[in-house]
Amino acid sequence: MNIQIFGIDKCFDTKKAQRYFKERGIKFQFVDLTIKGLSKGELDSVEAAVGFANLVKKESKEYEKLNLAKISSIIIKKEILLNNPKLYKTPIVRNGRQATVGYTPDIWQIWE
Repeated sequence: MNIQIFGIDKCFDTKKAQRYFKERGIKFQFVDLTIKGLSKGELDSVEAAVGFANLVKKESKEYEKLNLAKISSIIIKKEILLNNPKLYKTPIVRNGRQATVGYTPDIWQIWE
């Protein structure tokens, strides 16, 4: 397994995801989205696994402030998402081409 956890250090679910893998002795790489966001390739890979709509935190202040609901172009939305890490639902957990969004230990267990 090659686990990557993308999240925000202050996010409770991100901390739970890190604890889940630590408790099972599974090595992972943590990427703080506020320091280093997803690359375009990583975003495309995660989007292919979970769908774009599942990546965006629609209840965030940034979502409203940036008027994302009124933008119809997925290309523009992806650019905005790449530049505003607080818009992501977290944690984003990748295992190769597989990915999850949120705290989903039932799926991670299958990966083991």
